[in-house]
Amino acid sequence: MQNKVDNLINNKKILKTFRRRLRKNLTPAESKLWRYLQNKQLDGRKFRRQHSVNNYILDFYCPSEKLAIELDGEVHNIETQAEYDNERDLFLFHYGIKVLRFENKAVFENLENLIDCIKKEFGKTSALP
Repeated sequence: MQNKVDNLINNKKILKTFRRRLRKNLTPAESKLWRYLQNKQLDGRKFRRQHSVNNYILDFYCPSEKLAIELDGEVHNIETQAEYDNERDLFLFHYGIKVLRFENKAVFENLENLIDCIKKEFGKTSALP
């Protein structure tokens, strides 16, 4: 039954064109991080770019870990955007997906620490944000 639910909410066909456009136009931070996540380079975990869950498009998603990685610009510091992000994270938590959020500048200023933070989540179960 769970696979049937997963198939209904993951990568909706209606968002396919939009997801493809986002993959072709990664931000500089997304592009740099993707070089470290692609091709199972991070401890053998497969990551996807611009994976959708219901109507939400995740920057990066590791299905085996049920782990989403979001890179946020300054717009996410605005109160209304922060509230939206919180609601989104709670929705994803409902489906057992943990969301890690990093500022774009962390990719450029402290990539090694960011990668370590991601690795530390491997093998953990999702906890309420």
